Amino acid sequence: MGLLSRLLSRNVPPPGAPPASRSGTVEATLYTGTETLEVVGESNYQDALWQIVGGRRPDHVRHETHAILMPDPENRYDPNAIEVRIDGMLVGHLSREDAAAYRPGLLRLMEMSATRFVALDATIVGGGPRADGRGFLGVFLDHDPADFGLAPHHVSTGHGMRTGFSAAAETDLEDDSYDLSWSRTLSANDNTAVKQLRSLLETEQEPIDRHYMFLELEHRLYKGRDAFASALDEFDAVCRQHDEEMATIRPALLAKFGAIPVIDTYRQASVRCQKAKDWQAAREWAQRGIAVYGEQAARAEVVEDLHKRLGHAAAKIEAAERPKPPKARASIVTTKSATESEVETLVCASCGRSFERLRTRGRKPQLCPACRR
Repeated sequence: MGLLSRLLSRNVPPPGAPPASRSGTVEATLYTGTETLEVVGESNYQDALWQIVGGRRPDHVRHETHAILMPDPENRYDPNAIEVRIDGMLVGHLSREDAAAYRPGLLRLMEMSATRFVALDATIVGGGPRADGRGFLGVFLDHDPADFGLAPHHVSTGHGMRTGFSAAAETDLEDDSYDLSWSRTLSANDNTAVKQLRSLLETEQEPIDRHYMFLELEHRLYKGRDAFASALDEFDAVCRQHDEEMATIRPALLAKFGAIPVIDTYRQASVRCQKAKDWQAAREWAQRGIAVYGEQAARAEVVEDLHKRLGHAAAKIEAAERPKPPKARASIVTTKSATESEVETLVCASCGRSFERLRTRGRKPQLCPACRR
């Protein structure tokens, strides 16, 4: 509880938050950890991210800072929404699934904090030379899931992506280059389905069929990682085999869809290495995925996701080469508020003394902090 770090943070108070302990500043309790919490939607906030790191530039970016998590109950798309703010600017959100999982713990930590603000270590990564000229920046947060009441190795979900399987199934009868009828014969039991898929792959020759068999096999193995010990090792082997066959699978996907649909193999393999803290392998999987998509990705956001993972892995490798002294697990960080105009003076209805707070939406407090205690 002794470390003070100054952040250039603006517009951060949630509705109804109490004032900071000093005028013109916001203090937040910083929770540290080594597990990754992913941020989504950064593509909508690129101008803010480039402003935070000091402006656009051609070289790779690795900017260490802090981020404040803020519930956004007025979000019309998700009542559990959690904003991620750096320097007071909105830079993304937690995914819908993560927001639902983390919100109860976040609210509890906010109640426990003397300032009602919760901060995490954040790294902004990305940039660098790109063939398309776009210097995309992404954000990763470091945390301990247990602080939020979750399992110590809770897996952050990040994005959900489309693989094109439904579109291929709809035209199955019209297209003789593949036959996806095997998908309707798979058992609901994962162990049984894994055996079925392995048997199918022994004889199937069509690239599109093999591609979707690999995807389903990877999904079943990863899903069953807690059920049998060898699942993750088998998952790794299947991902490698799947990638080795891209020389024939990729042209077939291009011929079918006119673009490369989402191949979750690369994201999931990178996540798998990320969870194992194998940052070199995580970087290689991201690089391989970017190469497979090339300029033909059906969904640009999946390539941006891989670029973000590439930058994150590179940052972790660089950080490992220059170890830092351990941080206190929870400490206080001090953040600047936007402007003095956002600090308002109120009069306590109980003791009559005036007190200051950051101007926010919602009902104004009737009591000063001392009387509320």
